[in-house]
Amino acid sequence: MVIPDYQSIMLPLIKYAGDGKEHRIRNAVEQLAEEFRLSEEERKELLPSGRQAIFNNRVGWACTYLKKAGLLDSRKKGYFSITRRGSDVIKEKPASIDVNFLKRYKEFNEFCNKDKLTLIDKPDVPEIEGTKALDPEESLEIAYQKLHNELVSEILSIIKKCSAGFFESLVVDVLTKMGYGGSRADAGKAVGRSHDGGIDGIIKEDRLGLDVIYIQAKRWEGTVTRPEIQKFAGALIGKKAKKGVFITTSGFSKEALEYADFTGNIVLIDGEMLAKLMIEYGVGVSKVKSYDVKKMDTDYFEEEVV
Repeated sequence: MVIPDYQSIMLPLIKYAGDGKEHRIRNAVEQLAEEFRLSEEERKELLPSGRQAIFNNRVGWACTYLKKAGLLDSRKKGYFSITRRGSDVIKEKPASIDVNFLKRYKEFNEFCNKDKLTLIDKPDVPEIEGTKALDPEESLEIAYQKLHNELVSEILSIIKKCSAGFFESLVVDVLTKMGYGGSRADAGKAVGRSHDGGIDGIIKEDRLGLDVIYIQAKRWEGTVTRPEIQKFAGALIGKKAKKGVFITTSGFSKEALEYADFTGNIVLIDGEMLAKLMIEYGVGVSKVKSYDVKKMDTDYFEEEVV
């Protein structure tokens, strides 16, 4: 079963509230998940941010839109109930309720126009897993993820062309931004200076230098295979090293990943992960614009609403 889009949830949600009682949104999510016959995996599937389940998010937006149209009301946090207008809609027995249906209500149009909300009921909106529309929050997340993925590809393309010396410096910048290596100067001296028995550098694990990490940093065109990881593991044994990080601009074979996992002390960072770390820790990228998406703090109004 495909996870229903937020517009498809509107009619079942208002019918759920049709008994006139006050309902908890959490209970509605469970009931509607049963009604749509969603599997456990579908119920747990998360938004790109990983912060909320997709279905929960869509039920929340369906509820919000119905409230803006005056079909549902909420007198306290996490609860909702049907209004007289909502009951009248149920009596109409509509085949469905969507954004176009809600446009018949002045309050809904005022809400959309005031907030300059783009109603997501147009045919050119991209589909996701068979859904016919995305809610506003999903649209923002997916747009962000698209830009993020494009930036990862762009960074990866550039670092593959950079010199060996610049790549080593880049690795130092990423590791120090992540909290390794002590000072930037210390890390710079440690990485790219050794090249001893399969070791490209040694970096402090923390600022106090209580432990060290041995590093292999290689620009690579083809897939890094198991023998390369075995060589690195052997070099670690020769140094009596406890921990190692193998960083490459390329990727790792399945066997290489399995072997690193087997050793228990080698972390593999491929080109894509390196690019993502650069973005996360602000290495080689700059912020163009940021947006704060806020929601109403219903706790603030809790004592006032009766």
